[in-house]
Amino acid sequence: MLVKERMSRHPVTIRPETSLHDALRIMREAKVRRLPVLDKKNRVVGIVLEKDLLYASPSPATSLSVYEMNYLISRIQVKELMTRNVITIEEDCPLEDAARIMTDNDISGLPVMRGETLVGMITESDLFKIFLELLGARTWGLRVTIKLADQRGALAKLAGGLSSHGANIVSLGTFWGDDPTNSLITFKVQGIERADVEAVLKDCGAEVVDIRDSEG
Repeated sequence: MLVKERMSRHPVTIRPETSLHDALRIMREAKVRRLPVLDKKNRVVGIVLEKDLLYASPSPATSLSVYEMNYLISRIQVKELMTRNVITIEEDCPLEDAARIMTDNDISGLPVMRGETLVGMITESDLFKIFLELLGARTWGLRVTIKLADQRGALAKLAGGLSSHGANIVSLGTFWGDDPTNSLITFKVQGIERADVEAVLKDCGAEVVDIRDSEG
């Protein structure tokens, strides 16, 4: 799956000269927490986060009145607060690479580019939704987590055993085990009895970590 298949298209953007107040208003109206900043040629020159705007304020000097502070805040522009060295990603990048870049750089969203043109945004919220899809969180079935030896053909044998009992695998995810010799596998199946699943797992030499009915 590629970024372009799950990104938010036509992202809301602002100009460097946008005021702090206007940027906050735009965020609240659009229900977003970050805004790409484009110059007059529609090139990405920065990104501003909601927290950047909320934390911005004049020095808390007691000599300033509330009116003076509000006046100073009203004169702050996005270009004074935005991050200029923006990390971006291409639209045909795999989703897992986008997640890795976000994690490695401790950021929660990436502008998505087609060449020099901004075409979308991919955020941690989008990745959470993908995680729900991956594990079939909204689908009913028998949810099973096993520890399986990291051997060639082990997963194929598991899938074949479940299929031979008429099972429909509706989700499957593989994760690191407690050492390099094994993996944790979580899957959800329909159309098969629990006893048959347990028999297949025993035949595959899998260690059952958890098994339960899930209503989705």
